[in-house]
Amino acid sequence: MKNADWLKRQRAATPRGLAIQCDFFADKAENALLWDIEGNRYIDFGSGIAVLNTGHRHPRIVAAIEEQLGRFTHTAYQVVPYSSYVELAEKLNERVPGPGPKKTAFFTTGAEAVENAIKIARYYTQRPAVVAFNHAFHGRTLLGMTLTAKVTPYKKGFGPLADNIYHAPFPNQQQGVSVQEAKNQLATLFATTVDPEQVAALIIEPVQGEGGFNVCPPEFMQHLRQICDEHDIVLIADEVQTGFGRTGKLFAMEHFGVHADITTMAKSLAGGMPLSGICGRADIMQAPEPGGLGGTYAGNPLALASALAVLDIIDEEDLLQRGNVLGDKLQNTLKELQPSCPQIAEVRGLGAMVAVEFRDPNTGAALGDYAKQIQKAAQEKGLILLSCGPEGNVIRFLFPLTISDELFDEGLQILQDILLA
Repeated sequence: MKNADWLKRQRAATPRGLAIQCDFFADKAENALLWDIEGNRYIDFGSGIAVLNTGHRHPRIVAAIEEQLGRFTHTAYQVVPYSSYVELAEKLNERVPGPGPKKTAFFTTGAEAVENAIKIARYYTQRPAVVAFNHAFHGRTLLGMTLTAKVTPYKKGFGPLADNIYHAPFPNQQQGVSVQEAKNQLATLFATTVDPEQVAALIIEPVQGEGGFNVCPPEFMQHLRQICDEHDIVLIADEVQTGFGRTGKLFAMEHFGVHADITTMAKSLAGGMPLSGICGRADIMQAPEPGGLGGTYAGNPLALASALAVLDIIDEEDLLQRGNVLGDKLQNTLKELQPSCPQIAEVRGLGAMVAVEFRDPNTGAALGDYAKQIQKAAQEKGLILLSCGPEGNVIRFLFPLTISDELFDEGLQILQDILLA
């Protein structure tokens, strides 16, 4: 069957709420390449939305999954535990930033990790309120979409939302929010709307994902740490998209000189398998009573095997340094194009978590349609790109860190040709 045939069947069988970017269907993939069912080849600069830092079907991951598949696929960890859960927890306890002993629990999705992190913080502090930030994305579940600071399409029509969730501005140069203004607004929130002594947690993405790859200024992150220490608030770093080498560090919080109390992770944790985790201070993680955490599929054995392989691959192939090299090359290429492409308002990022924002050079207006045109033209030339940002005017780059130089250069050339057309 052709792509068009499957598109027709898709529209008849699945709801429109599942927004689909590509008009073709995947058949096979290898590292940074993907082929559709008609044999068309694509360079994947999206990685399944930051899931494939180690590429499609890395041989080490395939072998690890196959080995586990030959032993067992499920017992439910809470019924019959297995050693791989403990082994991965030990490794993450050692590597997640922050002093002192830590403990880790596993779940299935990023939103599930976020919700459980909030549950743990509330139980530990016995407080109800949570503060998140404008343009954040924390998931599509009830609590996740309440924490997410974008109405359409994530909240519109899905109310009522969860209670005791508040939002404060995130520092953003392109939107005119300075670090000092963000500090002032957070202080105003605490003075007029919610008592900080009633706040259980403050949750932040070190680099906003859907919000536009906005990097949190270190000064602001350090300010949040001070506030959390002053008021005994749990600082949660949502590293679902930033984790496992994407920013040139295993975790993005390593860039900021301060640590979170709880770190959430998913996406590239398991190299394409569904797995999420929460790692935090042992005393905080230990707060909920037995049975308060868990899930039938939480910490799936196949996904755990894959995640253990991911950590080995990152170390043995030096993917942290590789991400820095690729990210620098991409940023330099985009910045060199700015004089010839005045729609480029800003190039930003950490490591290989890079984005380019487009605005009208005369008015400063966001160019969401222009970004869509670039995305469409790239797809037609065999390059998969993702957009983001509250106004859809940002192109983000999430290529596998394992991509070859030749393929990376081919993708950059396609991008350059489109921007200079």
